[in-house]
Amino acid sequence: MVVIAVTKEPEAEPRVAVSPETVKKFKNLGATVKVQSGAGVRSGFSDADLKAQGAEIVASAAEALNGADILLRVGRPEADDVAQLKDGAIVTAILSPHDDRDQLNALAGAGASLFSMEFMPRITRAQSMDVLSSQANLAGYKAVVDGAALFGRALPMMMTAAGTIPAAKVFVMGVGVAGLQAIATARRLGAVVTATDVRPDTKEQVQSLGAKFIAVEDDEFREAQTSAGYAKAMSPEYQAKQAELVASHIAGQDVVITTALIPGRPAPTLISKAMVASMKPGSVIVDLAAERGGNCEATQAGETVTVDGVHIAGPINLAGELAFNASSLYAKNVYTFLETMFDKDAKALAIAWDDEIVTGTLVAKDGAIVHPSLTAS
Repeated sequence: MVVIAVTKEPEAEPRVAVSPETVKKFKNLGATVKVQSGAGVRSGFSDADLKAQGAEIVASAAEALNGADILLRVGRPEADDVAQLKDGAIVTAILSPHDDRDQLNALAGAGASLFSMEFMPRITRAQSMDVLSSQANLAGYKAVVDGAALFGRALPMMMTAAGTIPAAKVFVMGVGVAGLQAIATARRLGAVVTATDVRPDTKEQVQSLGAKFIAVEDDEFREAQTSAGYAKAMSPEYQAKQAELVASHIAGQDVVITTALIPGRPAPTLISKAMVASMKPGSVIVDLAAERGGNCEATQAGETVTVDGVHIAGPINLAGELAFNASSLYAKNVYTFLETMFDKDAKALAIAWDDEIVTGTLVAKDGAIVHPSLTAS
């Protein structure tokens, strides 16, 4: 029988890697799910909720880990915890493989096969396993809600007997999953929305949501997208032209949401301090790239600061602030991924090591780092 362990996350991480729904699904696969007591509390999943669906609630992390075949985590676990698993065990988590390589090497050395959920291939059958999308969707929504609260004024146009309140202007920078949700949320709240991205394919998506697209649309722009759908790093010349366009546009905006990230690299700077100074007092910037250095020069990760009268929020783990929803979606992503590794008749693990979703997410195996993006010289 396959034994799955779920342990408490650190204090800064309110999410959990399993939900009552996925506990039941794992039980139906023939697995035993051992959950450390209190692991789901901050996500709104009580021990009783999890136990009712078949989880075995244990008092400590050690009890959950001892002899387990699988460890489910949100963030990167400690190597000492992984060492308590059964030989040949697997770990699934958001491992942030490009960060703290020494710690990652130590984790790999504990011997388990490590799967990094954020490396999930962008292919059709893996869409339901895509944790970046599920979490970014929530982050984009929460960014607008928080931005509206910081702005402290109405977003929609309101016509009253006492006069008309004009609609607020919201500018979204970076039109991935988070950006698209931010556009849709701001539009639902009645704002006038504009958006920008260096990927040409996003223009139609922006317009389909009722927003206006803002970009320097030259030849470099038309080639600014990888085959996997990610943004390419742009030339200094293009960045200068785009910055000039953005600078003139941003001065009139009320709320700006920045979401631009390139996997494995520091976040690109999109908003200079001079641009901040050009904005109206009381305007708001919500920087979703804060944990990677930020898209705004004035961003301070984990804090909200006011610079030249502009409120700049640098949230860390914004999806985690909607822990119930974020955990429910993340747990489903993980379950859908792991279900492919189960032999349903034998009720045992049967990993197809040549499967595209396995090779795409496998970071370490047999004590060594194996992912091509992490082993290239």
